[in-house]
Amino acid sequence: MPRAAELSIVLPTFNEAQNVPILIELLHETLDGIDWEAIVVDDNSPDGTTEAARGLARQDPRVRVIRRIGRRGLSGACIEGMLASSADYVAVMDADLQHDEALLPEMFAELKRGETDLVVASRKVEGGTIGEGLSKFRAWGSNIANSLAQKLLNVSLSDPMSGFFMIRREKAEEIAPRLSAQGFKILLDIVSSFGGRLRIKELPFTFRERQHGESKLDTLVTLDYFGLLLAKYFGNAISVRFLMFGLVGASGLVVHLIALRLFLVVGDYGFNLAQTAASFVAMTSNFFLNNQLTYRDRRLTGIKVIQGLLTFYAVCSVGVLANVGVAGLIYQDPAYWLFAGTAGAIMGAVWNYAASSALTWRKS
Repeated sequence: MPRAAELSIVLPTFNEAQNVPILIELLHETLDGIDWEAIVVDDNSPDGTTEAARGLARQDPRVRVIRRIGRRGLSGACIEGMLASSADYVAVMDADLQHDEALLPEMFAELKRGETDLVVASRKVEGGTIGEGLSKFRAWGSNIANSLAQKLLNVSLSDPMSGFFMIRREKAEEIAPRLSAQGFKILLDIVSSFGGRLRIKELPFTFRERQHGESKLDTLVTLDYFGLLLAKYFGNAISVRFLMFGLVGASGLVVHLIALRLFLVVGDYGFNLAQTAASFVAMTSNFFLNNQLTYRDRRLTGIKVIQGLLTFYAVCSVGVLANVGVAGLIYQDPAYWLFAGTAGAIMGAVWNYAASSALTWRKS
């Protein structure tokens, strides 16, 4: 009977069918002498990642597979993987071969000494480098993201954007209820949620170039990151999802004004008609952005997209009435126009968020 694992390596995956078998083989070579297991948490990849991982699991009891249906996102996958572990120590690393598995034994040894709660593989400490793993543009963006995290959240890590770390499982269990299942920067979420109470060690590593598949980073992920920063900055008083909804709403205002101008100048519409048309353009933009970003874990597909869009139109129409109604109750004097307008906008936003969550993107 195989011994219980003392180290679990959580591998969040989406479209990594080619990389997972290679990584598992590398783990066998690297972790000789350590009782380990790999927990592949796959977001129902269309490329057959789940099937590839299960094929490995049938031959190797060290490989476990979690297939997530109707739930997406790296942070959520990491949380589920960590909570599925019974080992004393849990590592999180990408399955795209960009993280150096050869560092795992040293990370493991650091934790076993008992003086550290979290070991982070850093590209920013002496000896670490981004190597060929990031383009110049992405490296620039990563530096900005690091700086924002350090300044806004008072995070002392040199590389809070790292997705490669190892933590004591009891610490992961302790903080899990406070973590956001959305987003992709689970390490930043963990460290900021502990508020300086973790004993942290950073080790250098070189970020390698991806060999197979495509990067999952895009513009929407950037918005997701800013939502996490704001949520943590305000002490989790406002959920990441609500902040994402608000950021999308702000982008909708820009879309609305551009569309309004086009309808007035190019289309030669009357103002009321142009305003109405621009509102529907903005609502449509907001719906698709929310579907891709804010509710990515409940993303609508197929015919449900049309049904969801119509529901969203209805929700937002009621939101306008709530906005105007609250503002009208407050507006008794022209001097209060700003307060009235702000209160109405907040009421409309809260209604739109609550109703959209319950009706348009309700949990199945």
